[in-house]
Amino acid sequence: MENKTKLKSTANLILNTVLYIFLAICIIAVFVTLISKKDDDGMEIFGHQMLIVTSESMDKCDETDVSDYRIGSIPLNSMVFVQTVPDDAAKAEEWYADIEVGDVLTFKYLYTSHITITHRVTRIDELDGGGYKFYLEGDNKDANSDILTQTIDTTDETSPNFIIGKVVAKSYLLGLLISFLQKPVGIVLVVIVPCFIIIMMEVFRIIGVVNEDKKKKAEEEKKKKDDEIEELKRRLSAFEDPNTENKGDTDQQTTVEEGKQ
Repeated sequence: MENKTKLKSTANLILNTVLYIFLAICIIAVFVTLISKKDDDGMEIFGHQMLIVTSESMDKCDETDVSDYRIGSIPLNSMVFVQTVPDDAAKAEEWYADIEVGDVLTFKYLYTSHITITHRVTRIDELDGGGYKFYLEGDNKDANSDILTQTIDTTDETSPNFIIGKVVAKSYLLGLLISFLQKPVGIVLVVIVPCFIIIMMEVFRIIGVVNEDKKKKAEEEKKKKDDEIEELKRRLSAFEDPNTENKGDTDQQTTVEEGKQ
C-alpha cells in the first residue's frame, strides 16, 4: 500500500512538472509572439534578436551544399537567434572582421520596401580604406532562374541596407509554435486549453484532498464513538452481572468463615 502511494505521488509530481514546463514555454512563446507583432525586428535579449523566417529563400536545396557550415538550411517559419552588431564603431569593425563565407546574416534591404532578410554570405571584399562589402544569397536556388544577390557596404552610412546581425542558432519547432500562436486558433489550442486542463486538474486535486481529510476525520469520529459505545457496553455489562457485582462480598464472607473454623 505504501509503495502504491509513493508511486502515485511520483507520477503526479512528474505530470505536474511536465505540465508546468509546457505552460511556461507557452507563456514565453505568447510573449515573443506579441512582441514580434509590435516590432518587425522581433525581441532582443542580451544582444540577440529572435526572428521568424517568413520566406523559403533559405530552405533546403540540392543546388546548395551547406553541410560544412555551422548553420545549415533554415526552413520557412523557423525561429532564428541573431547576434546583433555592436553599437560601438570599433567593436563593430572587429565583429565584421570575424564574419566568414558561409555565415548567415540578417539584414535590412531596400527593394520596393525596406524588408528584413536572412541570407548566407557568399563572398567578402575587404575595402582599401577599411570596412567590408558582403555579398549574400539565399540557399534555395532554382537552376532555371536568376540568382538574386544582395550587397552591403559597411562603410556606406547613408545606405538603407545594413546588417542587423549574424544567425547563431535556429529552432524549427519553436518557430512553428510561435507562427501557430499568431493565429487565434493557436492561442486557444496551445495556451487556453492547456491552462484550462491544468486549472481543472488542480481543482480536482484540491477536491480530492478535502474529501480525503473529511473521510479521515469521519473515520476518526466513528472510531471514537465506537470506543465510547464499547466502554458503555462494558460498564453496563458489569453493572447488570450480579456475580461480578457481589464477587467482593462473597470472597470476604468466605475468608471470615474460614477464620472461625
